[in-house]
Amino acid sequence: MIRVLAILLVYQLAGETVSRGLTLAVPGPVIGLAALFVTFLVVPRLADYMRETVTGFLSHLSLLFVPAGVGVVAHLDAFAEYGVGLFVALIGSTVLAILAGVGAFLLVAKLTGVGDD
Repeated sequence: MIRVLAILLVYQLAGETVSRGLTLAVPGPVIGLAALFVTFLVVPRLADYMRETVTGFLSHLSLLFVPAGVGVVAHLDAFAEYGVGLFVALIGSTVLAILAGVGAFLLVAKLTGVGDD
């Protein structure tokens, strides 16, 4: 189990190093995970070696969401007082983010001439 954890952390560290070293917009753990996937394709025996431990981690992944739930319960009074404002801000920011994405897509499409017939 310790070796599997070490392998995962080494790939995450390598991904962080590449991401920060090359100032990429992709997070380091994503790069590390992609590199690990490529390694699994090249060395399938490594995937078999890590399978049991990683499956155990994934079966307990829901524990990572417990702190968020505890935080919500701990601040129920704030949600009661500011709940409507939080809801409006959440929905409003989501709509604005989607509209900004659509606007950026349309601008890039216009600048590149994509869709012009």
